[in-house]
Amino acid sequence: MSIKHAEEYRDLDLSQKLISRIRALSKKKICLMEVCGTHTMSIFRNGIRSVLPDTISLLSGPGCPVCVTDQSEIDAFISIAKMPGVIAVTFGDLLRVPGTGSSLEKERGNGMDVRVVYSTFDAVKIAQKNPDKKVVFLGVGFETTAPTIAASILSAYNMNLENYMVFSAHKRVMPALFALMNLDNVHVDGFILPGHVSVIIGTNAYQPFYEKYKIPLAVTGFEPVDILNAVLILVSQIETNTPKLENAYPRAVNPEGNPKAGNIMNQVFEYTDASWRGMGIIPQSGLKIRKEFKSHDAQFMLHIQLAKAEEPKGCACGSIITGAAIPPECPLYKTVCTPINPIGPCMVSSEGTCAAYYRYNV
Repeated sequence: MSIKHAEEYRDLDLSQKLISRIRALSKKKICLMEVCGTHTMSIFRNGIRSVLPDTISLLSGPGCPVCVTDQSEIDAFISIAKMPGVIAVTFGDLLRVPGTGSSLEKERGNGMDVRVVYSTFDAVKIAQKNPDKKVVFLGVGFETTAPTIAASILSAYNMNLENYMVFSAHKRVMPALFALMNLDNVHVDGFILPGHVSVIIGTNAYQPFYEKYKIPLAVTGFEPVDILNAVLILVSQIETNTPKLENAYPRAVNPEGNPKAGNIMNQVFEYTDASWRGMGIIPQSGLKIRKEFKSHDAQFMLHIQLAKAEEPKGCACGSIITGAAIPPECPLYKTVCTPINPIGPCMVSSEGTCAAYYRYNV
């Protein structure tokens, strides 16, 4: 399919042609997992589930960075916000995520200095303007956001801006995919791979995963035509029993990814074992700040020890993140847990699966 203009990726006629081809080709009962939370929202927003044949099920995976952040890390963020002389800085999605007994939003209401920014460099500016305060950026996200946060640390390091720190709770996508394949209660026939992350890591990063499992894989973008095209690619691979790793997003993703962003990320961060909500500890799935930049490592400088924390009682976020359950199967969904009164992060984040189901009345 040759598309020259951006608006064509939202073209109704092209979408209908793809839907017809999917319906004609799809015979087997299959389950496809979209790994990215932005894909989940786009699938709901564009009604893609409703136009696919009954043979195809779409399942949301661990693609929401706020949702996969472990409860112990959320509690650590809240403890930082309570510290005297600290300005806690974060992206908006974290604000209302419930910790054990509180949230960043509640602490801000209690008088703590918690600020929302749209860029990590806004946080650096806050540190410059408040030299008498410790400014801590609460960092969550995958390889998409990690390079910009690494760049903010480099900038602060080069300016000798020692009051700027980052608490790194960043996660890596590839180890999570391997971990998913080892879960007994999750069965996936093919993956719609994340577009934003793939821009950074490139399609070559998925090659070891493909070689091990020989499962159909398609990287794609976020418009209706992008997603339907990826579904068609995966259905075709499954129906013909010819699994491949295909790039359906070549306008943004190449095999090598973005080497400059990768180099910045690797200069500041190193791999470490990390705990994921619903998945436990996944080896080498986290990004911690290297010792060379320890003066900007909030966990080191503020002596933060992660304490064991349980997920909210009755909350199924852990199962929903791994695809073992869908939101309507959670006993709290739409009863106790709503966007006004979120019990778990899946109902809070703009990329959360529960938030998507609730917004589109599923």
